[in-house]
Amino acid sequence: MRFEHLLQVTDPGNPLVPAMSRDELWRGLLLRVESPQDFPLGPDRCESRPGDRAGERRRSIHFGALRFDDTVRLEPQRRIDFDPDPHEGAMPVRLSITIEEPSPGALFLRFVYSADDDAGAAADRALQGYREQAWLELDRDMLRALRTWQQEGRL
Repeated sequence: MRFEHLLQVTDPGNPLVPAMSRDELWRGLLLRVESPQDFPLGPDRCESRPGDRAGERRRSIHFGALRFDDTVRLEPQRRIDFDPDPHEGAMPVRLSITIEEPSPGALFLRFVYSADDDAGAAADRALQGYREQAWLELDRDMLRALRTWQQEGRL
């Protein structure tokens, strides 16, 4: 399974799209790593610690009684990869968020969700469209939060 989409963050040619620097965007993405509970529909809490390698974080994410663990790999100013540990009853879905800048000041975020899909059961295929729409809305909500925080001076 693979789902990919692109969100435009800035548009230097459109004054209606708020400006945001690459540094501000990166700081906002780091908040998603360290404080995902601050985002819409985020977990109840997140415990984060250094990973085994440089540029890596290990996290325990809590949604009520449910706990999920993952490894987050950071390529500063460029990319974040979220790699969940296998969890009973849940298909681990990896997420990569990449900052793209096709022209100076034009920032985009590319989101790629992927999972190892054994045979792609019919029920999973039927639900995939709903998952993709939920991921898209979650990512749009994240970007809205980042824009709000940037305007408030939190980034």
